[in-house]
Amino acid sequence: MDSTPVIKILRLRPDLDADIPLPRYMTPLSAGMDICAAVAKEVVLEPGASELIPTGFAMALPAGFEAQIRPRSGLAVKHGIALINSPGTVDADYRGEIMIAVINLGQRSYTLRRGDRVAQMVIQRVFQARWEVVAQLEETQRNTGGFGHTGL
Repeated sequence: MDSTPVIKILRLRPDLDADIPLPRYMTPLSAGMDICAAVAKEVVLEPGASELIPTGFAMALPAGFEAQIRPRSGLAVKHGIALINSPGTVDADYRGEIMIAVINLGQRSYTLRRGDRVAQMVIQRVFQARWEVVAQLEETQRNTGGFGHTGL
């Protein structure tokens, strides 16, 4: 039996955004689907500026799944374009437009154009945990060793 989740997707502005590709895997073994910008006009991101970029779609994830919105490595390395809340989480009960919160961490302005691949989306299985309050935790070799405890 195929365990691939089926995700319902809705074009929010089908007449206006028919030219915007739906999220898609760019290679057979890609973990993330590229997401395209559904901007009406070019968006110029000055260094240090952030902007919410529309995608033109909403989706219904199955219970027990999330979508992680992540930066595209090429945009990050070549232009300093990142996501403010990376990775962003889309919960299974969210039905609004997927918006991409981009920031320009580079030294030069960057122009986002209609249809540009602006982020990637990874679908992940998630579990909701339950808390069990205890008097103490079992010790481990690391125990309370925190940041840098193993050296540089």
